[in-house]
Amino acid sequence: MKKLALLCILGILVSCQNNDNNINENNFSSEWSIPIVEIFDGGPGRDGIPALINPNLVNANDPESSFINDTDLVIGYKNGDDIRAYSHSILDWHEIINDNVGDVSLAITYCPLTGTGIGWNRILNGRETTFGVSGLLYNTNLIPFDRQTNSNWSQILNTSVNGELIDKKIDLIPLFETSWKTWKTIYPNTKVVNRNTGFARTYGVSPYGDYNTNNNLFLFPVAKDNRLPLKERIHTIIKDAKAKVYPFSVFATSNVIKDSFEGDEYLIAGNNEFIVSFLLDDTTSSLTFEYSYNNTESLLSDNEGNTWNIFGEAIAGPRTGQRLTSSESFMAFWFSIPAFYDTEIYNQ
Repeated sequence: MKKLALLCILGILVSCQNNDNNINENNFSSEWSIPIVEIFDGGPGRDGIPALINPNLVNANDPESSFINDTDLVIGYKNGDDIRAYSHSILDWHEIINDNVGDVSLAITYCPLTGTGIGWNRILNGRETTFGVSGLLYNTNLIPFDRQTNSNWSQILNTSVNGELIDKKIDLIPLFETSWKTWKTIYPNTKVVNRNTGFARTYGVSPYGDYNTNNNLFLFPVAKDNRLPLKERIHTIIKDAKAKVYPFSVFATSNVIKDSFEGDEYLIAGNNEFIVSFLLDDTTSSLTFEYSYNNTESLLSDNEGNTWNIFGEAIAGPRTGQRLTSSESFMAFWFSIPAFYDTEIYNQ
């Protein structure tokens, strides 16, 4: 009860006494592609959770990064030599970070309630926009809005569900989620978002208590599939209305998997710290990949003598400069995927 009271004080819930905060048709005058009765008002309202724009960055060894514990999860991105980390401890409080990384207009969208960190391209209809937090939830998942058209988007569906851009798909940007210790070991020259955000928040202290590990704690209604522990972190590949998930446990015996899903062939690599996947094509499906990770960015080697990094870039060998095709994939709490997709679980 104390945790619930804390969440109410923070404005996460509309009312401690009344949990009936779903939206009805009278609240909306425009079309939605998702059921209106399943959209919930999270409480803070539009921009009540403030998204960040081009936040301040510090080096990994800067004292200003010390609030991030080695075991804390971070979301990493690399564009050439520009390498950045976005910690869950910041994202728990802001959910969206709009950033410019070289020539890439990136939105880190993160939903603390579904554990989903997904990279979105902020170029819409040829123009750069920023995304904000609408305060609405669908299947307990974040609904961002874009400031260019005020269209609302489903994060896990990666699709606009309301407004001028309804049914438009977003272009995904591949991210890499792991612990802060692992990320800064792989990329010691990384920069990371610090606490100088312009907002007074207790960064490093989750506003959701033990939500991430408590399989019985849910703040909003969502269908629950008990094939896996509800809050288990998994890697999911999506295609159209279907998904396939890969738990960390499958990498206990083999760190590299070739698997097929919906007519496509994928390469999935992982250990107890991270999981990544790539879509194989006619030029890469014949390669034989081996796991070669040794606490550097090198992840895979192949029978041609190439070395591939964690983002699928060939960093040595005859294919240097080429890149494996990124899959449409992201990390998530297990329960969130079958709530949106027809989902299968990889079995060895």
